[in-house]
Amino acid sequence: MTATASFDVADGMRIALVGGGKMGEAIMGGWIGAHEAPADVLGPENFVVANPGGERRSFLQERYGVACVDDARRIGPADLVLLAVKPQVMMGVLKGIAEEDAYAGGPDGPLFVSIAAGLSTARLEAALPPGARLVRTMPNTPLLVGAGVTAVTGGAHAAPDDVALVRDLFACLGTACVVDEADIDAVGALSGSGPAYVAAFVEALRDAGAALGLDAALAERLAFETVRGTIELMARTGQDAETTRVAVCSPGGSTLAALAAMEEAGFAPAIAAGLSAAVRRSKELGQC
Repeated sequence: MTATASFDVADGMRIALVGGGKMGEAIMGGWIGAHEAPADVLGPENFVVANPGGERRSFLQERYGVACVDDARRIGPADLVLLAVKPQVMMGVLKGIAEEDAYAGGPDGPLFVSIAAGLSTARLEAALPPGARLVRTMPNTPLLVGAGVTAVTGGAHAAPDDVALVRDLFACLGTACVVDEADIDAVGALSGSGPAYVAAFVEALRDAGAALGLDAALAERLAFETVRGTIELMARTGQDAETTRVAVCSPGGSTLAALAAMEEAGFAPAIAAGLSAAVRRSKELGQC
């Protein structure tokens, strides 16, 4: 559903994209090309991008027809400010923003949206103008192809409508859900880092197939298509993971033998250990 926000997306909304890297570009490009509300009314004229690299600015201007500046302090007034810079430079960027009248906090100020991993709403709010409305998101890289998963959580001054609007905007790029901030590190460990785990699984299948004598290129193709086909099967039929797994397993067959060997080698505990390590590291990075 489309939320009733504190500003009208259809009424000349001005979006400042701070950081024109791959993720920032994917979000902007996805919103410009969206065919569903609320992003369906957005076009190049709604965006201005702040990025220090001249070559990157030229690319974004030519590719999307958006306005670009070299510094966030030169953007001017905006309704929504998408913070898409790397976490390690975020605080410096926010320090500059906090000094500009165009970014004043409060209900009449812009809505800030962060995609930075590991930086809590409290830490970001401390660097933003007092009373700034902030929504924190945790997207993953499949967002680049419109198949992302994004977790959304509101800061201390964000209205429910602000959170709902950000959820709906990111839902135009895949799946989006509202979570408690206490859960966002776990969400990041699961869906944020999840594409790397899936890719690592494909690599492991490829390498194991090659070790059994298959051509490496053929093994990689088989692994990739098997993962893709299984996900498509589950999506189209609505089968859960357990049902899908059991359907392949004949009593006393080779699949059960394989799964038993994987479990004995620590398959499920390895996944759990990986997610726990990701959560710990995320919390550490948030304190840096």
